[in-house]
Amino acid sequence: MKQITQSSTDGLLAMIREGKSMTLGQQMWLTVQLSVPSILAQFSSIAMQYIDASMVGSLGANPAASIGLMSTTTWLFGGLCSAAATGFSVQVAHAIGAGDIRHARNVLRQSIMSVMLFGCMIAAIGASISGYLPGWLGGDPAIRSDASIYFLIYSLFLPVLQMNFLASGMLRCSGNMRIPSMLNVLMCILDVIFNYFLIFDTRQVSIFGATVNMPGAGLGVEGAILGTVLAETVTASLMMWYLCHRSPMLNLHIDSGSFMPQRSTLKKALHIGLPMGLEHSVICGAQIMSTVIVAPLGIFSIAANSFAITAESLCYMPGYGIADAATTLVGQSIGARRMALTRRFAYITVGMGMAIMGIMGVAMYLFAPQIIGIMTPVEEIRQLGVMALRIEAFAEPMFAAAIVAYGVFVGAGSTIVPSIMNFFSIWAVRLSLAASLAPVMGLKGVWIAMCVELCFRGTIFLIRLVRGRWMRIK
Repeated sequence: MKQITQSSTDGLLAMIREGKSMTLGQQMWLTVQLSVPSILAQFSSIAMQYIDASMVGSLGANPAASIGLMSTTTWLFGGLCSAAATGFSVQVAHAIGAGDIRHARNVLRQSIMSVMLFGCMIAAIGASISGYLPGWLGGDPAIRSDASIYFLIYSLFLPVLQMNFLASGMLRCSGNMRIPSMLNVLMCILDVIFNYFLIFDTRQVSIFGATVNMPGAGLGVEGAILGTVLAETVTASLMMWYLCHRSPMLNLHIDSGSFMPQRSTLKKALHIGLPMGLEHSVICGAQIMSTVIVAPLGIFSIAANSFAITAESLCYMPGYGIADAATTLVGQSIGARRMALTRRFAYITVGMGMAIMGIMGVAMYLFAPQIIGIMTPVEEIRQLGVMALRIEAFAEPMFAAAIVAYGVFVGAGSTIVPSIMNFFSIWAVRLSLAASLAPVMGLKGVWIAMCVELCFRGTIFLIRLVRGRWMRIK
């Protein structure tokens, strides 16, 4: 296989902007070039969740359940940050595709102030509700204190997460997938290091036969989230520095401009990002309702549900990586007004995502005991987690269709209809089934409902993709 280099990627992306004809092989190779680094970035992000869950899971069921209880709400707030950043980064992709690099840099300047203010606002909201949230979610009193501290620390560092999302999104939409990928791998490594010293007590470990007294803060759940946010802080700082000082296209020192948001830029950002934010809110609201449905099933079910969700994310990370590539390819093709090429990139990315996630689904089914076994030594949790993963494995190809097609629609700036589709699918199909099956089948019923819903969602996204109306968005 050819070595993936940024120069070869830039050359192929330039063919889009310059209106040059591209062979099918060039289109597929460009898709691979953009997807592989993005998949690695997704892997590092998921690996952080996996590491946190595994380290905290070794402390017992209660610490694991306290993080599991907060997982859907942290996804909600993180998704809002991501939507805010995407509202601006898609504009940058369109401007680059049209060859207007100066406008792309102006959008970047305006986005920095806009998303920072947004990040501070939702950080204040998160911190203010952190003491009440575990009770609202129906968490057992034994885990509420740890869960509350976990969410408070997460909320206070949301502005950092917001800038990380903005910088990585801008670099990806400019065609640079390698730097976000490399820095996210660094973040994963830092997370392991910080967690190792913050979660556990001072202890003796054996290194090459020698016993060493390893220092530790013994903070448990609090140490897990502190390790994560410290790793995010280092990565966000490096990512923003590279974006603003070293990026060939988006280096802000090339010219001057105002950081004050303009009405036209904000209007476009709201048109793209607001439906995504609302959609993510209702989806995460549905996930929170799922947590409420699972909570009465007991601590073992809460922990197993959280572990299974984290473990499954290892399977669908290629889908989100390819979706990032789809957003870049479709965004620049739309900006260059090359509609036939836009459609081809859409089909290539969706097909690739379905094939890879189908293979990952088979692997998840076969190795479910090993995957869950790494995360917890508690047998009751392991049995429930394996059951959940094996149910979900059957939905992975159609889940890929929904994930990557959504990335295609985002690249085209068409976010309203897909948001409505996601809302209907999750609330009308998944939650109604989960609420009816959970009292009878327990956690198994919740995951059967999820599997059915993902297959339905993938089907309706494929129908919209083929119809092609999403390419008519201005």
